[in-house]
Amino acid sequence: MWYKPSHWALEPAASSLAPPGKERWSNKDMDPVPPHLRTWSTRNYVAYWISDATNTAVWELASSMLAVGLSWRQALPAIAVGHVIIAIVTVLNGTIGARLHIAFPVINRSSFGFWFSYFSVVSRVILAMFWYGIQTYTGSECVYQMLKAIWPGTARIPNHLPEGANITTVGMMTYFLYWLFQFPFMLVSPQKIRHLFMVKAFIVPCAWLAILIWAMVKAPPSVSLQPKHAEISGSALSWAWLSALNSALGIYATLAVNVSDFTRYSTTVQAQYVQLFIIPTVFTLIGFVGIAVTSAGEVLYGETLWDPLKLIDRWDNRAAAFFAAFSFFIATLGTNISANSLSAANDMTVLFPRYINIRRGQIICAILGGWALCPWEILATAPGFLTFMNGYTVFLGPFAGIMVTDYWFVHKCKVDLRAMYDPHGRYRYWNGINWRAVVALLCAVPPSFPGLIYSVNTSIYPGNVSHVFDIAWLYGFFTASTVYWTLSKVFPPLETFVDDDHENLELTSATASLDLKNGTGDEKVVVSSVNHV
Repeated sequence: MWYKPSHWALEPAASSLAPPGKERWSNKDMDPVPPHLRTWSTRNYVAYWISDATNTAVWELASSMLAVGLSWRQALPAIAVGHVIIAIVTVLNGTIGARLHIAFPVINRSSFGFWFSYFSVVSRVILAMFWYGIQTYTGSECVYQMLKAIWPGTARIPNHLPEGANITTVGMMTYFLYWLFQFPFMLVSPQKIRHLFMVKAFIVPCAWLAILIWAMVKAPPSVSLQPKHAEISGSALSWAWLSALNSALGIYATLAVNVSDFTRYSTTVQAQYVQLFIIPTVFTLIGFVGIAVTSAGEVLYGETLWDPLKLIDRWDNRAAAFFAAFSFFIATLGTNISANSLSAANDMTVLFPRYINIRRGQIICAILGGWALCPWEILATAPGFLTFMNGYTVFLGPFAGIMVTDYWFVHKCKVDLRAMYDPHGRYRYWNGINWRAVVALLCAVPPSFPGLIYSVNTSIYPGNVSHVFDIAWLYGFFTASTVYWTLSKVFPPLETFVDDDHENLELTSATASLDLKNGTGDEKVVVSSVNHV
């Protein structure tokens, strides 16, 4: 019967790497991606990052730097430097996924320990669901602008919801419309969703280029982008720039950690190297667009409209407003799937591998993140909560640092793939916890808490120590990396080292034979993905 758990149990994969009799520790979406499903080529990663860069948050990141007092000539380098750093970390972690063809939650077990890895996984699930709802709400604002452009009477629809609902009747209508349009994309496999990123990578940049041209015509660069001095100076300017750099790092710090959720589908390891160049290039260009249009808005409307939808709301040309809002509609759609629903789904497969695959995980995310969390309540009544979630970079920097250090410097790219699926395998460490990672996190995370608290509640000023939060990602990344590497050298986790060539050969042969059962016949690719020396 449908209400019995057994009805929803997933059929164990024939190629499962889980220990015999413990197939419940894995499913098809957790297992290494077989060769015939590795479909992401170099152009797909280019399209993916163009798609992710063209979203409202990146536009607002750049333009909001002007609102805090930086000049555009100071804001743009912060964006460029931040994304160069993120690109390097993304490729380092992405290479792990491209070699092993497994997702972040499984890879994380080799560095954090089988059970302690659940800390980062659960954190990611909760964060992704919250942001899914918030991005959906942003999408609903795009729907509102589109409907208002078609029928101006949309703005005059009476509200029949109580004032305490924190959302109007038309707001709930547009939210439901956007959620409903977005939902079918939850059912598309990661192998095929890349086509959406290709479409978005063509439509949105063209539309945003048109908006930039409009801004340059209405307010020429000689006026809107004339040399401006920052409204702040001295140490305040230095910390503001570092804070802007940290914001640039933080906006995609999550994907720098779990990028293997996508690079696992890479046709070759080299296919994802293009991220090293495309990320800083496209994010800096989009940052310039956001800054230029916002600067033009200052000239035209006399205020800093860092939210592009508020800028569109000022336009009299209904056709232009519709197509501009449509571009942000598509931009939000692609980003919400890549950064939130797919990430949450990959994490859920590890939490409940017997019952949840990627498709079911995305549906759960759409329901819980879209409705149960009531994002309009969060946005209306708890602005500090958004600051707190943005402050999650205090964890993301250390997560990335530990993963990079463990794979590249401690284990020197030699890991036991099968052991990542065994709770009693070599990555059990101490009761499933790698205490070195725990100590590294304790050294890297708490110093940022005073600044995080102050950012949420400005009435609590902890002193100059609050500035650590302004560089939270950089501080966390390098502190966690240094502490973790030092502890691993002084107290080496000998049980996790893979030095026996016979053991690697046995794992390679076993995995190759399982792929043959799947009908791929591609032993060479499997060997290269497991026996990576």
